[in-house]
Amino acid sequence: MNILIAGSGGREHALAWKIKQSAHCSQLYIAPGNAGTATVGTNIPLSVTDFEGLGIFCLQNNIELLIVGPEEPLVKGIYDYFTGNPTTAHIHIIGPSKAAAQLEGSKAFAKEFMIRHNIPTAAYKEFNTENYTDGVEYIRNHKLPIVLKADGLAAGKGVIICHNTIEALAEYELMIQQSKFGEAGKTVVIEEFLTGIELSVFVFTDGANYVLLPEAKDYKRIGEGDTGLNTGGMGAVSPVPFADDVFMQKVKTSIIEPTINGLQSEKLVYKGVVFFGLIKVNDEPFVIEYNCRFGDPETEVVVPRIENDLVELLLATSQQRLNEITVRTNPQTAVTVMAVSGGYPNDYQTGIPIRGLNEKTPAGTMIFHAGTKESNNEVVTNGGRVLTITSFSNSIQEASEQSIIMMEKLFFDGIYYREDIGYEFR
Repeated sequence: MNILIAGSGGREHALAWKIKQSAHCSQLYIAPGNAGTATVGTNIPLSVTDFEGLGIFCLQNNIELLIVGPEEPLVKGIYDYFTGNPTTAHIHIIGPSKAAAQLEGSKAFAKEFMIRHNIPTAAYKEFNTENYTDGVEYIRNHKLPIVLKADGLAAGKGVIICHNTIEALAEYELMIQQSKFGEAGKTVVIEEFLTGIELSVFVFTDGANYVLLPEAKDYKRIGEGDTGLNTGGMGAVSPVPFADDVFMQKVKTSIIEPTINGLQSEKLVYKGVVFFGLIKVNDEPFVIEYNCRFGDPETEVVVPRIENDLVELLLATSQQRLNEITVRTNPQTAVTVMAVSGGYPNDYQTGIPIRGLNEKTPAGTMIFHAGTKESNNEVVTNGGRVLTITSFSNSIQEASEQSIIMMEKLFFDGIYYREDIGYEFR
């Protein structure tokens, strides 16, 4: 079958790499893709939010399966656009409906959903221009630290942890009164700060059934030892050592199953990935956030560990046949390390040539492109997060070292990466 992936990051390259291995994949296209996806499929110069253009392309190229990588097109209703159009309704599309995508698109909606279905999460309240002064008073009387979240999508920058009241009040004013995050911050969710260790859990759901995928832990801070500014992700590990059978059973019982049942009871159409951003607090799991797609860079360790034919998994998700599926997982440990542009997550340059990509990768090591493109017959940087290297081994220490050894063979001016991914488990 002909398959289209919408997106252009490391997540999409990892998905394309895996899908290309499927016996069911005839032609693979990626819109818009990057220099890495071009090595396993055909890049198409279409935006992920150009629903009409994507629809026309799908019809012209007999696309039977569409996988949506990033959150923006899902929140804007790409699932509804395709399924609601008689000419494209036959295409299997992996992702939730616009209504269900509010789990990621609106922090307030997600928190209300969790409260309705008794899913453990941090205590919170939401505020906007109408009850702005109530929010000021709430902050003044709240214990510290305190977490402020822009309600809508804010390119991963809409969550602020404040350690003093003055800082919290200033950020609150910037978000609501000064439109720091635009429309995304017109409503602010203020919640208690939970102390613990985080992890990411993924499932495929067909709306009635679900299958659990390998879990991961990502590292957001730019500096080693989890210091400095937040980023889109500097690396990830899978499996997560503390996510043992006892803990994961708690996750299934108190979080995953109530979520799937809640989606079904509220008639929210969902055929895709549910990403649970969790935190372990005193051996108990709490939900920090939902995402309605794979994470990045978690995908770069999760997808390589899946031993099933990924296209078969995706089709079962679309056809509500996940009850027939058993997920097989590589027992080895995977560690991915992200190389970023100099200056990231602040200002950085693009268009910088990348050297060493033709170096032979050892068995068990993969390079996934994120922010790259081809220019004048060479691969150059095209984003803050540039590429990631994933390695398999028998321990986090060994897998991390293998990724670093390969990373040392690559170079672009200003390259930076963390050498301590998975540090607390070594």
